[in-house]
Amino acid sequence: MKAEVFLPEDYQPAEDEPFMNDRQLEYFRRKLLAWKDEILEDSRETIEALQDSTRNIPDITDRASEETDRALELRTRDRQRKLVSKIDSALRRIDNGEYGYCEMTGEPISLKRLDARPIATMTLEAQERHERREKVHRDD
Repeated sequence: MKAEVFLPEDYQPAEDEPFMNDRQLEYFRRKLLAWKDEILEDSRETIEALQDSTRNIPDITDRASEETDRALELRTRDRQRKLVSKIDSALRRIDNGEYGYCEMTGEPISLKRLDARPIATMTLEAQERHERREKVHRDD
């Protein structure tokens, strides 16, 4: 088991330090775990709200509106469930020493990109190439 890494409250990964050093890895681990906790808490609140709102609404328009809201909420939660699996995957990459490197090119992913999207698996350039290729194949 690794020793705990000291991380100051105001720490921000910087380009002038070694890429994916212990501090940067700990910074992204904490960021990912906090994001996951937030999503899971939102999901718990949604489940509680859905259980509380199982009432019989006589007006058909009100009932339709509530069903639409419920469907939208469930679709949002499903997207967040998929996001949790991506967060878990990023945490595994941290543990395996693969985090921060592009899965296509092996190059480091910029710290700015990782800070904005900590689940990123490709550099911006590789992601753009991937999306262009995907669009071309989709249009066929």
